[in-house]
Amino acid sequence: MAGVPESHIGWTFLTNHARVLVAIAEDQTTRIRDIAAHCRLTERAVQKIISDLEHDGYLSHTREGRSNTYRIEPGTLLRHPAEEGLTVSDLLALLARRDAQHGRQPADS
Repeated sequence: MAGVPESHIGWTFLTNHARVLVAIAEDQTTRIRDIAAHCRLTERAVQKIISDLEHDGYLSHTREGRSNTYRIEPGTLLRHPAEEGLTVSDLLALLARRDAQHGRQPADS
C-alpha cells in the first residue's frame, strides 16, 4: 500500500511520541506529512500523537494560515516514575547532544 511506512519488528528505545516530539523540536513549523515521513509513521498516527502531546501539556500549536507552528512546553515533566523530575527539555538536550556529535544542527526549541 503506497504511503504507508515500512513496518518495524522488535522493540526500539524511543517511543513514537518521543520521535514526533524530537521532529517538532527540530522544526516547529514542520508539516504532519513531513513528521510522518521522518518518523516512519502514518499521518493519522502523527495526528493522534500530537493530540496526545497537546492534551497532556507537552505541546501547543497556533494556526497561521494553512500551517501550524508548534511550541514545546520545555518544563513539562516526563510521565514515567523512573524519569521523576526530568523535563521535556532534559530529554531534548540529550538528543541534541547526539545530533551535535554527528554534525547535525537541530533548531532551537
